[in-house]
Order: sequence, then C-alpha cells, then structure tokens
Amino acid sequence: MREKFQLDHIDYEHMSPVIIPRGYTKDYIDGKITHGDQLQKVIDAYKHVSEASDITLMEGTGNCAVGSIVGVNNAQVAAMLGADVVLVANGGLGSAFDELELNRIICQHYGVRIAGVVLNKVIPSKYDQIKHYMAKVLDQTWGVPLLGCVPDRPFLGCPALFDFESIFNTKLINGEEHRLRHYNMTDINLVTTSLNRFLFNLRNKPSRTLYVCHVTRDDLILGFMAEYQRRNANAKEKGSFEAALIICGRGGKYEMSNEVKEMVLGLDCAPVSKCFFFRLPYFFRIICM
Repeated sequence: MREKFQLDHIDYEHMSPVIIPRGYTKDYIDGKITHGDQLQKVIDAYKHVSEASDITLMEGTGNCAVGSIVGVNNAQVAAMLGADVVLVANGGLGSAFDELELNRIICQHYGVRIAGVVLNKVIPSKYDQIKHYMAKVLDQTWGVPLLGCVPDRPFLGCPALFDFESIFNTKLINGEEHRLRHYNMTDINLVTTSLNRFLFNLRNKPSRTLYVCHVTRDDLILGFMAEYQRRNANAKEKGSFEAALIICGRGGKYEMSNEVKEMVLGLDCAPVSKCFFFRLPYFFRIICM
C-alpha cells in the first residue's frame, strides 16, 4: 500500500504496528508480551499516520474477531480509536448475511458503529438481484446502507499493464489509456518462431494476448506493428487489436535500434514503456495497441 500509493510520509512500522509471526501467540500467553504494550503501539501508529494524513483508513485483516487471542481483535481496535466500521463479505445473500451477522454482533459487543456493508465477488448474473435484496434486508434489520457490490469478473484476478509498469519500475511512453487493460496469465506466449507463424498467432489467438520476444527480433516487432496498422485501417476490424508485446534484452549489449524505436513511438495510441527489471542489466519494453 505504501509503495503503490506513494505514501512516503508514513513509516512502515506505523502501517502495521502489531505483527503476529510464528511463536507470538505463545509469548503473549506466557506473559512475554503485554496487552498494554500492544495497545500503545496501535495508538502511537494511529497518531503518527493521522497527523501526517488528510484521511486515515484502517484495514482489519479477516473477520472482526481476528486477533482475539492476543486481545487486539479488529472490533477492539476500532472501538479504542473511535472508528466506524465498513464490513466486507463475499457475494451471495443468505450465507453472506449470516457471515455479516456474526461480525455485527462482535461490533455491537464492543460498541462499534457499522457505517455500511460492501459485497465482494458477486456473481454477475445475480448482481442486480443480490444488490436489491441485500440492500433491503440491511436497511430493514440493521438500518445500515449497502455501500456497493463488486462483481466477480475474471479479469480482476489478472495483471494489467499498470502492474507490469510497477514490476519493471517504468512508465509507459505513450498510450496511457491502455494502462488498465488486463491480460490472462495463461495467454502469455514466448515468441521464438518465424514471423509467419507469429502473424498467424496474432490473427487466430484471442485478441487480448500477451507476447514476449527478444529485442533482436526486429521482424517480430515490426510485424506486430504492421498487424495493428492493418486492423486499424480496416473498418470492420478497427479496435479489435488488443495484444501486447513485451520486448526483453540486455542494456549495453542488446538494445532496440533507434529506427525501430522511432517507428514504435510514431504509432497512434500505442502504449510503449521502457522497463528495467530491478537493478539487473536486463530490460523490458512493452508495446500494446
């Protein structure tokens, strides 16, 4: 969270003040760790984060009872800090509400106000039905709102080009409108074949496929761009090309030629990024149409 959202004003120790590694629970029961010390760590962390931030968001891992064995469950912490709680449960109706009810009782026990509920992984075909009835039952029984429903879309579990930017510590040179395009990891293709075979795959595999090739394969890079331009020029196929190409090489030895690079940059709406994998001399460039 700190790195993803560039929260450089917050220290790591204040983001997770109480960590429970192996053996921690036994030490607590044996009296080697005190209840007061844990609470003070939470209070100090909250103070540091809230004073340095406009908004403070606390995430309670698991259900509201997690942490009970060491006396700092999620509901206890929320009560101590005076925070309202948003409950999150996996989609459904009966089973989801039953799970929420158990958490509500724990919150009620500690005097924590429930601000609302969010349903996650809702089956798309039942989305409207579950949203309607869950909102209705929450209002009738608890008097709290259903804040939202997140449909269980397969692509949400797939990496986007934005994720590859993060992994390779880079930014797209252009075409940023495609940064959130997702790719199924099972559809990654390492291209070592001929140009003809590569073009055959481009035209017959699912459009949203991720390809990987070496920077010395100018023929594949140019063929990739040519296929994009061909479809873009064809009114019937315009917009149907959603493939991405990761080009890997080694800095100082295997680099993309200036001529090819200029051609890539000259394409309209073609996301291109120059990527370096950690501090190794290997680099990755991503092209997507």
